[in-house]
Amino acid sequence: MTAADHGRVVMVVPTYNEAENIAWIVGRLRASQPEVDVLIVDDDSPDGTGRIADQLAAADHAVRVVHRTSKDGLGAAYLEGFRVALGLGYDVIGEMDADGSHQPEQLQSLLDALHDADLVLGSRWVPGGSVVNWPASRQALSRGGNLYVRLLLGIDVRDATGGYRLFRRSALESIDLDTVESTGYVFQTDLVWRVLRQGLRIREVPIEFVERVRGDSKMSGPVARESLRRVTGWGIRSRLQRGRDALVRR
Repeated sequence: MTAADHGRVVMVVPTYNEAENIAWIVGRLRASQPEVDVLIVDDDSPDGTGRIADQLAAADHAVRVVHRTSKDGLGAAYLEGFRVALGLGYDVIGEMDADGSHQPEQLQSLLDALHDADLVLGSRWVPGGSVVNWPASRQALSRGGNLYVRLLLGIDVRDATGGYRLFRRSALESIDLDTVESTGYVFQTDLVWRVLRQGLRIREVPIEFVERVRGDSKMSGPVARESLRRVTGWGIRSRLQRGRDALVRR
C-alpha cells in the first residue's frame, strides 16, 4: 500500500539545533517516500537549522517550514505542526525525529498498517523491534517507563513513549488538541491515552531505533520528571473515575 492510497500524507519533523541532520533526514525521507510531504517545525534554532529548512523548502515544493519564536517543548512544536497540517487538509499526519533515530526507510511498514488503524506506532518493544547504540541502562529505563504506563493506565501498548507514528486526520480531530497541555516527551503518551479513550484503533509495528550519531539529545531530568508526574496523575484520576462509575452502577 502506497502513501497515495491513504490520501495526502505529511510527516511533521520538529527541530531545535539540528543543522547537522535536517537536510540529511529530509533527503532520506523524500527519496524513500516521494509521495509523502514534510512539515518542519523549527523552534528558533540558534545554529541555523531554520535557514537550512527554508533552503530545503525553496528547492522542493513538498517541504514546508513553520518557524516558532520560542522553545517550549516537543509537545508544543508537534501541536503547532498538527494544527498547520490539519489546516492544509492532510489526511494522514505523522511524527518523526530529525536526528535519524527514526529511519525513513521503515515508514512503509507504518503506512501498510494504517489500513485498519487510526494510529500506528513504530515500536521498539514489540517482537521484531530493536534499538541500536543504547546502553543496557537506557533500554531498562525505556522498558520500565513503558511498563509503568501500561500498568498505571491499563493500556495494552508496548511503546507508548515512542515518536515514530502516523495519525489519521479523524483521530487527531477527535481528541481535542486544544486541551493538550503536555510539553515534553510525555506528549507522546498523552496522545496514545487520548486516542484509546476515544475507542479508536492503535496498531504497533516493529522498528529499529538508532541512537543519534550527530548533535545532542533533548532528553533531560525535568522532561523525565514531567512524564512521571503526568502519567501518575492520569492513572490516579482514571482509577478514581472507574471506582465512582462502579458505585453508580451499584
